[in-house]
Amino acid sequence: MTTEAPEVRTGQQKSLSTAAARNLATTTKSAPQMQGKSSRWVLKTLPWVQTEGGVYRVNRRLTYTLGDGRIEFHQTGSRVQVIPRELGELALLRGFDDEEVLTDLAGRFEQREFEPGQILVSEGDTVDRLYLIVHGRVSRIATGRYGSTDRLDVLADGDQFGEQYLLEDAPTWDFTARADTAGMALTLTRQEFAQALDRSESLRFHVELFGALPQHSQNKYGEAEIELSSGHDGEYELPQTFVDYELNPREYELSVAQTVLRVHSRVADLYNKPMNQTEHQLRLTIEALRERQENELVNNPDFGLLHNADFGQRIQAQEGPPTPDDLDDLITMRRNTQYLYAHPKAIAAFAKECNKRGLSLDTAEINGNRVPAWRGIPLLPCGKIPVTEHRTSSIIAVRTGEDNEGVVGLHQTGLPDEVEPGLNARFMGIDDKAVIAYLVSTYYSAAILVPDAVGVLENIEVKPRA
Repeated sequence: MTTEAPEVRTGQQKSLSTAAARNLATTTKSAPQMQGKSSRWVLKTLPWVQTEGGVYRVNRRLTYTLGDGRIEFHQTGSRVQVIPRELGELALLRGFDDEEVLTDLAGRFEQREFEPGQILVSEGDTVDRLYLIVHGRVSRIATGRYGSTDRLDVLADGDQFGEQYLLEDAPTWDFTARADTAGMALTLTRQEFAQALDRSESLRFHVELFGALPQHSQNKYGEAEIELSSGHDGEYELPQTFVDYELNPREYELSVAQTVLRVHSRVADLYNKPMNQTEHQLRLTIEALRERQENELVNNPDFGLLHNADFGQRIQAQEGPPTPDDLDDLITMRRNTQYLYAHPKAIAAFAKECNKRGLSLDTAEINGNRVPAWRGIPLLPCGKIPVTEHRTSSIIAVRTGEDNEGVVGLHQTGLPDEVEPGLNARFMGIDDKAVIAYLVSTYYSAAILVPDAVGVLENIEVKPRA
């Protein structure tokens, strides 16, 4: 029978090594960490409204919508055509649904490319056509009262100009359209539109009906006017009025983000100290669901802020990167702008533009955190706002709260097995492989109470200039 010789230590070691000592030590551990967690300022700053029944209805005054949307196009190689039904976004053709006539009208548009600095139309010239901008950026400028040149606005992909002149006799342009970038437009001449009118009785009837709409009964927001009188004396006959409502108000149903969390019973039973495995699995799952929730509040086509901002509340960057002038224009489009949301790269681009002008960003305090601000309005980072492949992004301005006729978040609290407001984790049982399952769900949406509660500065460049 042989015995193993004891291990012979070499060198000058005179005490127990730390590597060996660790076998008897209890380590100090951190809770599980995740890189995908963000500041989630959209979730933190929106006021949340309890939504019983899962549906929130936004009642508004009656508004006459005359077509102010973006127009989309179909591209085949280098050839671009307007999608016929997209012509219904023009005020003149709003509600017109004769597919054959719209197709004929779409086929009459001519493709036209333009270069930076090119003048598309000149102030005072005779109007001869309608312009649809396929891509590119175009500035509208006009001569001021004292001879100065004023920039009216900037148009970009999907915008149009010249429609209001199609039915006038010998109109002239009251502005100059200058291309800021290279791009493409589709144009329809007044003669081609007149020929389409002559060929289609249904189109002619629709246009005549459009001309008969009671424009005088609307205020500047398109709402049905409330007749009032002031400054009178004596036995003046007062106007009679009532406040009309939308007959089909928009309803927001709560959306849902869900997942099934699975934990093996052996893990939950044997490896639960010093940290509760199920608790940390649930915590990290909730963090991921909250990240998805904020992404939906920004990008969801049905209720996301980017897609549901009114087209009249969207403006284009004047130069490329976001400038102080751009943010001032965005802020002044609404009363009481409370927050600005932007991708961190957009905030950096804006800060660089401020530096070039010798300006500095303000700071504001929210929930004990100091954040950058412009004109006293917090400029909050939101990585959910996309940056396109062309390195462009958007900045969102919001007014919040029901009392403020702003934006509100929607959720329902008091759910069965609720873990956080509007989020629950329901036990689904243990399968024949001893795996425990929990259904984790969060319900949410967002509602824009009036159109000017949200504005978007679009197509800002976030890459540095060469």
